[in-house]
Parts: sequence; structure tokens; C-alpha cells
Amino acid sequence: MSLPITFLAALALGGCLVTSGLAQADDAVQSQSASLKASNTSVQGDSQTSTAPWRSQLNALIARFERISTTLSEDEQAEALEALAAEARGLGERYPSQPDVLVWQGIIFASEARAKGGVSALGLAKEAREVLERAVELDPAGLRGSAYVTLGALYDRAPGWPLAFGDEATAERMFERALEIRPTGIDVHFYFAAFLEEEGRLDEARAHLKRAIDGQSRSARVATDEALREEAIRRLAKLG
Repeated sequence: MSLPITFLAALALGGCLVTSGLAQADDAVQSQSASLKASNTSVQGDSQTSTAPWRSQLNALIARFERISTTLSEDEQAEALEALAAEARGLGERYPSQPDVLVWQGIIFASEARAKGGVSALGLAKEAREVLERAVELDPAGLRGSAYVTLGALYDRAPGWPLAFGDEATAERMFERALEIRPTGIDVHFYFAAFLEEEGRLDEARAHLKRAIDGQSRSARVATDEALREEAIRRLAKLG
């Protein structure tokens, strides 16, 4: 996968200086007007996003996912996630250009794949990867790094070629990208630590477990993040 990269463009003005005071004042007025228009557009966009029909549907989906992943047994999770994945697929089909919807679709597909396990989970894992890659094409931040955490876990856990797409180097790049976006994320450090432990890089794993323990939980996913914090404490004690 080609990671979205943020390019910083510089405008060279060598020799093209505006010397007229009137022109400078006119430019300043136009600049202020453009800034106000951009600000108003941004505020309107945020307001429209928060009240959009898909947002309430997605919030309901997230609430159910949190309950499933934090209160049900593993056996119960598999059946519940299958039903939730069907709803997530329908939501993604109705709103294919909403990156938040696609990220959550990918998270739920990946979770169902983990719950099912075995060869039958490979199709779900591939579908999760595809939808997450579409999401980061639309939103390079990938829902504040959540898309990259899930992609990292997928590349880490999936078998390699020719069965699937698993690749340790790509998994590490995904986790590092997530860290750039959300450096205090409990989930980011926890899953990166799990990857590093599997790779035998125990000192690095301990460091990221400590950062997971000290990390910041997300307001919409407090239950999940606090569960990960507790698990990080147990894993760190086990590693010594």
C-alpha cells in the first residue's frame, strides 16, 4: 500500500514583490475575506457532518461494537460481530464517500475476522484491508490514526503471500503512521507493542506498553481503551 503523504508546498516569490501600498492593502483585504469564507465553510461543514443522517447511524453502530467487544465472551462475540458486520456493510454501501463510515466498516470486518479465525477469516481480512485503504484515500488521517492501527494489525496477523497479504515491514509502517497522527493513543501503543513482542523486540515492546499505560483514552471509546490499558499493565508485568 502506498501511504498518503502530506506535502508542504512553498511558493517562491523571488523578484515578484508588490511595491504599491494600495495593492498591499487590497491584497490584505482580499486575504482576510478569503480566510473568513474558508472559516465559515469549515464551520458549516463540521455542523453538517455532526448532524448528517449517517452520523447517528454510525454512532449507534459504534456503541454496539463497544458493548460487544467489552462485555461479551469470545464465543458470543463471533455471532454478534457477524450481524454487526452485515449492518456495517450496508452503511458503507449507502455512504461510500464517508471515510469515518469506511474506517468503522474496516474495524468491524477485521474484528469479525479475528473472532472467526482460520482460513474462513481470510476473505474478511482482505475486505477489511480494501475498505480501510479506500478510507485513507479520502481522509489521510484515517479517523485520527484508527485506520492505520487496524491496517497494522491486519498486516501483522494475516498470512503472507500466496495465501494473503501479511507483511511485517508494512505492518510496522502502518503503526508508525498511526503514532505520527495520535502519539498518545492507548490503542496505538498497545497494538504496536504486541507486534514488537511477536518480532522479539522486547525492549521496544516494553517501552510502548508503558506509553499505552500512560496514554490518553478516546472520549467515544473509553471502555475499550481502559480495557487495553489494563491489559498493557498485565503484559508489561509478564515481560518484566
